[in-house]
Amino acid sequence: MDNDRICVGVIAGAFGVGGEVRLKSFCADPAAIADYAPLYTDENPDGFSVTIKRPVKNGFAVRLSGVKTKEQADALRGVQLYTDRAKLPGLPDDEYYHTDLIGLMALDTGGQTLGTVKDVQNHGAGDLLEIQMTGGSATVLLPFTLVNAPTVDLTAGRIILDPPDGLFPNG
Repeated sequence: MDNDRICVGVIAGAFGVGGEVRLKSFCADPAAIADYAPLYTDENPDGFSVTIKRPVKNGFAVRLSGVKTKEQADALRGVQLYTDRAKLPGLPDDEYYHTDLIGLMALDTGGQTLGTVKDVQNHGAGDLLEIQMTGGSATVLLPFTLVNAPTVDLTAGRIILDPPDGLFPNG
């Protein structure tokens, strides 16, 4: 997907036998995902309309336009859903969309390049920056907190990190 679209959810698989899917929402208000429709995928440039049927464990049972059978729903397992950036609300100064952080140059507080933000992960305890270290394929996970990442400058394409001692070699 291009930078004008933001990932707002993922299809976790079929729900039942009537073509409904289990949808995991990445929105601050999970039910608001339906407000951002149509939701796009790489394979569906026209997008899906979304009807939330009911909450289920870890998401919602959802009807997507054009998905009529369990087999069609099963084929969508793992597919990410995107919306147009313009449909999303503006963010306060200290909040960022994950997609905007990926690719930023990571520098330490002395200006030394540490690497590049490869991914932003969240396993339930808060966001983690995955930093691919300069000159290799090794990565480091760093909690994305104000203490560890005091400055994010999207315009300059960089993030200033103040990691704990010893986390980055030679750092």
